[in-house]
Amino acid sequence: MRFRSYLEGDEAVLRFTPSPEYTGGVPGHVYGGLLASLLDCHGAAAASGFAHRARGREVGDGGEPLRFVTGTLTVVYRRPTPMGVELTVRGRLDSISGRKVVVALELSAEGEVCVTGEMVAIQIPPEL
Repeated sequence: MRFRSYLEGDEAVLRFTPSPEYTGGVPGHVYGGLLASLLDCHGAAAASGFAHRARGREVGDGGEPLRFVTGTLTVVYRRPTPMGVELTVRGRLDSISGRKVVVALELSAEGEVCVTGEMVAIQIPPEL
């Protein structure tokens, strides 16, 4: 899907406009699998950004990258998500403990929250 997540202040932000093939069961709306994928990918990227920041580093600073995988992902669909508009996913750091980073997630369209979630991301050891 070729999207990027960025740290903006205390949040990690992703902006993405899905193309028409991502519609689903409700005509004119984004299918839930894509929405969950956006939260999943952005949650892992946000965890990395927050972990870098907590260590006084920046992503891409030339040091060993801090990579994360999904431990758990909770997704709550609040309302149908419309097609044809930019979606914004925001991640906020909940906690960091050792290799575990917890990120609160929220996906909105046209200012309306459509999906919320929480990711527990686990840092991959550098040797893997």
